[in-house]
Amino acid sequence: MAAILRKSSNKSAYSVLLKCVSIASASHCLPLNENGNGRVRHLSSTRRCFDLHTTSLGSSSLFDSSSRTLKHSLKGFGGGVRNVASASATLGDNSVVLKSKGLVESIQHHGQCFWELSKARLSMLVVATSGAGFVLGSGASVDWAALSWTCAGTMMVAASANSFNQIFEVSNDAKMKRTMRRPLPRGRLSIPSAVTWAMCMGFTGSVLLALKANVLAAGLATSNIAFYALIYTPLKQIHPINTWVGAIVGAIPPLIGWAAATGQVTLEGLVLPAVLYFWQIPHFMALAYLCRNDYAAGGFKMLSLLDSTGVKTSLVALRNCIYLLPAGFVAYHWNITSVWFGLETALLTSGMGAAALLFYFNRNTKNARRLFHASILYLPLLMIGMLFHRFPHTQLDGATTNLGESDNMAFENAELVDSERSEGRNVWRRYARDSSSRPPVAYASAAPFPFLPVPVFSSAD
Repeated sequence: MAAILRKSSNKSAYSVLLKCVSIASASHCLPLNENGNGRVRHLSSTRRCFDLHTTSLGSSSLFDSSSRTLKHSLKGFGGGVRNVASASATLGDNSVVLKSKGLVESIQHHGQCFWELSKARLSMLVVATSGAGFVLGSGASVDWAALSWTCAGTMMVAASANSFNQIFEVSNDAKMKRTMRRPLPRGRLSIPSAVTWAMCMGFTGSVLLALKANVLAAGLATSNIAFYALIYTPLKQIHPINTWVGAIVGAIPPLIGWAAATGQVTLEGLVLPAVLYFWQIPHFMALAYLCRNDYAAGGFKMLSLLDSTGVKTSLVALRNCIYLLPAGFVAYHWNITSVWFGLETALLTSGMGAAALLFYFNRNTKNARRLFHASILYLPLLMIGMLFHRFPHTQLDGATTNLGESDNMAFENAELVDSERSEGRNVWRRYARDSSSRPPVAYASAAPFPFLPVPVFSSAD
């Protein structure tokens, strides 16, 4: 038997078969009886022995197919070489399948971990505010390619900031019910892998914004990562003012979009960031009230933990809702949107303010959750209305963006209207000046008495 197998061209199958036979012999469950045709008795016991030693050669499924191949190959060695070759091919195919399956599972596992580490859904909201800022800063025609690059860079930057936040707070997250299932507290992802991911995302996003938008947008994005990870994150464990500091971080993304579209930061570009700043306060006050026990377990300093009655928490939420009331009219006054946006914003803010007022007079979990849901509904509706009622942003100096053909036509029409208005004002001024230089009585006396000579007056010029 050994002599015939050594003549086989497939050395790996020969070694596998000899190892199987030696294992079975050592376990005293494979009695060999070589006769003229090399048959082996007790094949059922051979199968059991193979199952006992599957850990030394691979999975049980792999050895099942190998044992069946061994059965047929040992019935007679007239075609033994062909059977050994087929057994080797089966082993090789199964190993490739196992390696491919392991690779796919590894990719799926790490992809899910990085998705949770980046807080992908929150990052998508950040991208939406950045895109809204870009559209508000655009002219009559929007550069969709630049908008896409800006959103992609903002997404990477947001993912980096959220990843650094979880890296620094891994011990705190492990103590909170809301966050203990995240990848780092559960050990599903290592700290070095998370740091590598965060750095790669931050660097790639900033470079993408610098190349496809401008350096100002990239600088705002990079500074926001540092502000979020190095100032806001440790401040959460020091003082309740962290909520207001975190609101600044959340207000930067629409400014990134505005800077990417215009190349500068102006007062008009601060309207949407201001709305986001004041919106975040009632949103997070409601969340802090709902999760106050969890925040206490995690060691975070929130206003709701120092406010046992909830009066200060609800009052802060209500006060910032009031601050949002004139935002739409400010946008109209600065020619960013039409007056309809001011009316719609006042209506939306009144709805969220009513929820905050109800929370103030009756401080319980139900009303806090109602305010939280109202704030979630408020932001997308406000941004949709702002984009629907927006006026195209034009730059008079043309130094930062290239105006399209439609923008140039609109700009020329505006100049024509202004020139016509100026000419009309000049005509009226000349008429008023000539009228004021004539004595009213003498001028009026010429009409009733046509036979009198018309008086001649000298002009004041």
